[in-house]
Amino acid sequence: MALGGTVSLEACTKPPECSARVELPGCELSIHPTRIAAPMTSPRVQTRASEASDPTAPGVHVVTFGCQMNKYDSLLVEGRFTSQGYRLVEDPGEADVILFNTCSVREHAEERVYSWLGELRQAKERRPGLVVGVMGCLAQRAEGEVFTRANHVDLVCGTRKLHRLPELVAEVRRRRGQGLAPREQRLLEVGMDEEVAVERGDETYTGGLCGYLTVMRGCDLNCTFCIVPRVRGRVQSRSQDDLLREARWMVSGGARVITLLGQTVNAYGEDLPAADGRGRRGRPGLADLLHALQELEGLERIRLVTLHPSYLDEELARAIAACDKVDRFLPLPAQAGSDSVLRRMRRGYTSELYRERLALLRAHVPDAELGSDWIVGFPGETESDFEATLAFLSEIGSVQNYVFQYSPRPGTRAFELADDVPLEEKKRRNAELLRRSEQVALARHQRWIGQDVSVFVEELRDEPGTCKGRTTSYLPVSFSASSARPGRLARVRIEEVSAFGLWGTEVEGPGNEQGRAP
Repeated sequence: MALGGTVSLEACTKPPECSARVELPGCELSIHPTRIAAPMTSPRVQTRASEASDPTAPGVHVVTFGCQMNKYDSLLVEGRFTSQGYRLVEDPGEADVILFNTCSVREHAEERVYSWLGELRQAKERRPGLVVGVMGCLAQRAEGEVFTRANHVDLVCGTRKLHRLPELVAEVRRRRGQGLAPREQRLLEVGMDEEVAVERGDETYTGGLCGYLTVMRGCDLNCTFCIVPRVRGRVQSRSQDDLLREARWMVSGGARVITLLGQTVNAYGEDLPAADGRGRRGRPGLADLLHALQELEGLERIRLVTLHPSYLDEELARAIAACDKVDRFLPLPAQAGSDSVLRRMRRGYTSELYRERLALLRAHVPDAELGSDWIVGFPGETESDFEATLAFLSEIGSVQNYVFQYSPRPGTRAFELADDVPLEEKKRRNAELLRRSEQVALARHQRWIGQDVSVFVEELRDEPGTCKGRTTSYLPVSFSASSARPGRLARVRIEEVSAFGLWGTEVEGPGNEQGRAP
């Protein structure tokens, strides 16, 4: 789940966190902004140029689609290349290597990648020395099919081989130098037998004020609609020492907020050996990691993406309550409010178990806000099932919601089920659930009117004297300020709200005192 506001992913062509359209220079690659605007949507992020880099060094450019973990992985890959003497270039026309870090959660996400790859075909003909690679979830799922659909691609690299990309690019070039046939120059590396190595070494942190830290990869669950276990593998947690080392590196480089990432981040430690930790059977758990990060000087806030109800236990709830740097916002996807739908999804819980876990959380963290994903039109969903989902959203009060219309996805167990809810009915349910989510969000936001809240300032808005940031509940706030600037805490009195955010004015007082909704 992506952090953000209430949105329908079927009604929006951009990813939830996508910023304004990125315009690529036409240059040698013949990628023209006006051509991109029509058939393709913007990537979430593209490489920014290295500072003070050697202009004669080979250039690498990474285009990233998908989730926050992909963004983290792209920064990791860029760091690997710069440590090997490459420079990062913003203009793909200056790049000697162009990589696409891809998403496979929906077919539309994959088709966007193939559209971008198509734009490079003529450029590759003019510049045969250019190396084009596809990495990430699409690479892991499609494997050699990528070469079939885009035969100018040189390299396909799966989700657990990405740390080897510089040496894989070198191997492609070595094969070219040997005069091998084009097919024999290609490399396909999609094995799941390795752990992604994170060796920051002398790299410079480039992730900004709000950085991402992948604490675990993969998922041991088997939701029938989800392709993640196939493309990301089983749970693989990193050691706490390794994570603390990277977190210190991030903070020393300017990060003030760190979002801990995992497909099921609260499953962190489930695969680690017992070591007198707070996790199950004495294993190190997410609660241990939160307590350790709480002591990290210079770190202002800790965020979590994404949790699963089955792994939400009392130790984690206590840790969130005890660690005031941890945001009081938890993305805890429910997906549906009907037990029959949840069974077909194989989510591993009932609506009642979700209620129990939520009650446990709010007993320790009464001001916690929730985010949730929802799927409408799942196979077999009746009108009464949908009504149960509407009621459940209202009951749990999730303030940020992402609504998906179900579509069959090859490679998932649900693909075998009859897609028996008509498209028009899916659209109707999608729109109705969005309306309900806006009503719920507005009601929860209204509780903050008149309250003073601590806001971490993330950016200056275009309007003079106006800033944008987030509360400790991850609620977006725009406010008038005289002295606030990005990277600092501000105290803001909330004066107006909508279903999508809060507005207020900076007031005197310590910014690090947390506001509490009545």
